[in-house]
Amino acid sequence: MIPRAHREVPEAFCAPGPAALGACRRRASRGLAAVIDAHHHVWDLRVRDQDWITGPSLAPLRRNFSAADYRAAAPGVIASVVVQTVTVPEETPELLAQGFAGVVGWTDLTAPDVADQIARLRGLPGGGALAGIRHQVQSEPDPGWLTRPDVLRGLAAVADASLVYDLVITAGQLAAAAAAAAAVPQLRFVLDHLGKPPIVVGQVSPWAADLRRLAALPNTSAKLSGLVTEADWRHWQVADLRPYADTALDAFGPDRLMFGSDWPVCTLAAGYDDVLAAARDLTAALSPAEREAIFSGTAQRIYGLRTGPVPP
Repeated sequence: MIPRAHREVPEAFCAPGPAALGACRRRASRGLAAVIDAHHHVWDLRVRDQDWITGPSLAPLRRNFSAADYRAAAPGVIASVVVQTVTVPEETPELLAQGFAGVVGWTDLTAPDVADQIARLRGLPGGGALAGIRHQVQSEPDPGWLTRPDVLRGLAAVADASLVYDLVITAGQLAAAAAAAAAVPQLRFVLDHLGKPPIVVGQVSPWAADLRRLAALPNTSAKLSGLVTEADWRHWQVADLRPYADTALDAFGPDRLMFGSDWPVCTLAAGYDDVLAAARDLTAALSPAEREAIFSGTAQRIYGLRTGPVPP
């Protein structure tokens, strides 16, 4: 929990909603010299299909999003972590070659040779940027997938390689995530998108209690990311996100919470600037040191990043 005495009273909170965040961007930018984006994606449909982009609502994502596009959208970012999107072995080497500070890639955790596969990725061009592994657990039909013996064996291999494991799960899978984190205490788990709480319906329980159980484990941290696309895409307001961000801040604290844009998925509901402005508003009452942790320090420490320019 963040002691009240360590909080600052902001000069003014941002006006709610994506249409009124221009002033927020200007106010919230003060005192934040650096931003590390702990979660974004790139893809090229000419190279590989993104089979999860289906239906008319996701149609705006059915185009290429390159590193150059990301740099144009996020000019103030000093370093970033690019995250896998499809469960095929060919994607991760492509991400490693693009020069991002960190890569969360994919490998089959259930494979008997998972340790060898991780070592192979490390030996590829750009392999030093491999910071973590992720699997689309949210799409697994087995609610206990994370606690299967073969998966736990794979997670132990990730830990042995000194990598992080990113959890992309639904709110209903938080309990299984906590069980896996307890079973592999030597592995650092990072929860993406706060476990996708049901913001669009304004429901906090039982998500909040499940999130706190995960956060009670010292080998866990989380990303303040992906919230706008769990809200009403057209009519979300910062106030809609605040109960979830406040719960995460209280549960994890700034030293285990990090900003992620979830670009370009976020563009379904908001541009990069609006997502960053909302995150700054949600953290405006924190001290400068706490904000610095969320917007750069936590990601740099958890992922072991060497900061540098975002690639062209």
